[in-house]
Amino acid sequence: MAEADLKGNTLLLRFEGIDNPETAETLSGAEIIAPREFASPLGEGEFYIEDLKGLTVVNREGKVLGQLTNVLEGGGGNLAEVQLPSGEKRLTPFRREFFGEIDLKRSKIELLEPWILE
Repeated sequence: MAEADLKGNTLLLRFEGIDNPETAETLSGAEIIAPREFASPLGEGEFYIEDLKGLTVVNREGKVLGQLTNVLEGGGGNLAEVQLPSGEKRLTPFRREFFGEIDLKRSKIELLEPWILE
């Protein structure tokens, strides 16, 4: 990267070799991945999606229901992708009414409403 500039809430980046709008357009929709040490600090109850991937999904009693493989952006909000023990994958809204405790140390996430995986 050659230079960066903050204009209000917008971060403008200029990359080496990208010298005109046409070439810059080829980067439209690209993701910028930064090392963890440069990531924004998290607030209470916030998590990075990468930290949620691979968590064991359990019900209130601790029974294993599957594994959280991804969190995807959906039109109505984020969707949790859960891989069932059968190998099938299900999508469920990633919202508080469906998911309870997230325990990164024990690598578990509680699904409050297991019926949503049916």
